[in-house]
Amino acid sequence: MLRIGPSGNSLSFYEQGHKRTKEAAAWLAGMGLNAYEYSFGRGVRISEEAAAEIAAAFAECDVEISSHAPYYTNFANPDPDMIEKSVGYIRQTLIAENMFGGKRTVFHPASCGKSERKDAVARAKYNIAAMMDSLGDVGFDFILCPETMGKLNQIGTVEEVVDFCTADKRLYPCFDFGHINSYTRGGIKGYDDYKRIIDYTAEKLGDKRAQEFHVHFSKIMYGEKGELKHLTFADDKYGPNYEGLAKLIDEYKLRPFIICESDGTQAEDALAMKRMHSAV
Repeated sequence: MLRIGPSGNSLSFYEQGHKRTKEAAAWLAGMGLNAYEYSFGRGVRISEEAAAEIAAAFAECDVEISSHAPYYTNFANPDPDMIEKSVGYIRQTLIAENMFGGKRTVFHPASCGKSERKDAVARAKYNIAAMMDSLGDVGFDFILCPETMGKLNQIGTVEEVVDFCTADKRLYPCFDFGHINSYTRGGIKGYDDYKRIIDYTAEKLGDKRAQEFHVHFSKIMYGEKGELKHLTFADDKYGPNYEGLAKLIDEYKLRPFIICESDGTQAEDALAMKRMHSAV
């Protein structure tokens, strides 16, 4: 089964009088969507009671929740104390995600800072691998998804993210195709470009993670240094377009977890994405 849904709540969710995340479960199910990403981008702050209410509502409607760890994780930071903080943010998010009844957490791998890129990438891989060892005590199953990033000074190309995932079988790539298109300045033209990414993933990580990877999708405005601004599907200047990815997913019989990150129309655009699949 494909899981497709939005990151957070569309403007229309609030315009229709809804206020609380737990209400999104029935709202999304009514649209025909079955996935949702809860962002802890500014910090992990949720009570056990609120998490339990959300978990119950989403389980009843068969809408699966993934989560996004705080945006400021950086596993290339040369300061050990800052690495410890990044690991702490991941641990907090995993615990919250487990309270939601979900298993997948997305995180930002790193940025170069003042380091040479190759040195920063090597440091990030080492620290991510060490983090995975340290998380062996959490007491529940989880999947962590390092995300491809959209700006040139950030670490997170397709190749870098896939290489990070070789460190542990609980690491699955999060391909943000809007980000990939941004850092390549329009490099995703269609089916063949998606195919190259997934074939490369299968070669490096094996079939399971090449089938069940995480997806972030939106059209994104970009400039010379990469990502500038998330857009909606109404935009006809910037890509990427989803049709080629939908065709590949159907042809390869893939089972990714697909999250739309359009700016304010994420649920509506997620539904448009679902309708591009032939067997959903």
